[in-house]
Amino acid sequence: MSKLLSREHRADSTVRARGGASAFAARLGRALLRFVLLLLAASVIIFVLLRAVPGDPARVALGVSATDEAVAELSHRLGTDRPLVVQYLDWVGGMLTGNFGISMASGTELAPVVAERAGASLTLTVIAMVCSLAIAVPAGTYLARRRGHADAALINALTQVGIVVPSFLVGILAVACFSVRLGWLPANGWGTPSHIVLPVFALTLVQASILTRYVRAAISEELTKDYVRTARASGASVSTALARHALRNAALPVLTVTGVQLSTLIVGAVVIERVFAVPGLGSMLIDAVSTRDLTAVQTVMMCIVAFTLAVNLAVDVSYAAIDPRTRQAGRPGRFA
Repeated sequence: MSKLLSREHRADSTVRARGGASAFAARLGRALLRFVLLLLAASVIIFVLLRAVPGDPARVALGVSATDEAVAELSHRLGTDRPLVVQYLDWVGGMLTGNFGISMASGTELAPVVAERAGASLTLTVIAMVCSLAIAVPAGTYLARRRGHADAALINALTQVGIVVPSFLVGILAVACFSVRLGWLPANGWGTPSHIVLPVFALTLVQASILTRYVRAAISEELTKDYVRTARASGASVSTALARHALRNAALPVLTVTGVQLSTLIVGAVVIERVFAVPGLGSMLIDAVSTRDLTAVQTVMMCIVAFTLAVNLAVDVSYAAIDPRTRQAGRPGRFA
């Protein structure tokens, strides 16, 4: 009898596992489809809005004194004299194959420039986010455990200051202190590890302050739930209950906020790139707008949108990996 029950239990577990895996695969497929559709919709919106800007891009690039023949030749070379549908399809096809087109301002290929600038922006953004999490998780956990104490109130006040002070002001003060006054680090430029320190510091200070408050709120909420009280009643210490149970559950809302902050960080890094003369996508976008380089503008904007959507997709997948309930059939999750 016991063997029969054991076999039925194993069979039932296998069926549930297969059902959960198939449900997860279906939700993942829907998330990928949503990613592709949003990317397509963004490309259409960006292309239409930029083409709605009045004036001939070729005329703007050559100047008002250019002859009609020169303008027509440049329009033909850039492809702006073709129908809009053909221009859009060529642009999307080029983006998919790595051919981003030719800059209207400089006449050079955009692909190597975008790749180089994207590398600088991603390096700056990812390092700043990793440093922010390395500070926010232990700091937020400490604040949640020390709630009501004087030291926690002091750290809370410091995080509030970090949120209020803009990152560009932190960057300017950091340059004045560590570059001009002390001479420890370069004030601007890119290419060596020392050039990364001050921009990362300026971005990390603000992001760490924001994430610390989210981590504190998430862990404080988990510590008041029944399963933590049950673990404590069973003899587990606060640290044990926190490490084994609360941190995993608190990671779900923090992960969502981290994804949002990572998406906004690459856009917010535009000012920091200007302050420290970092050759990133943000500075490239500003330069392209000032010279009305429509090809560069739409390419950089599309890269930023693709990065944002990719981060959201990664958060969805990570959310499902952390929360087992999203892998069970019939349970609503982030993919639903």
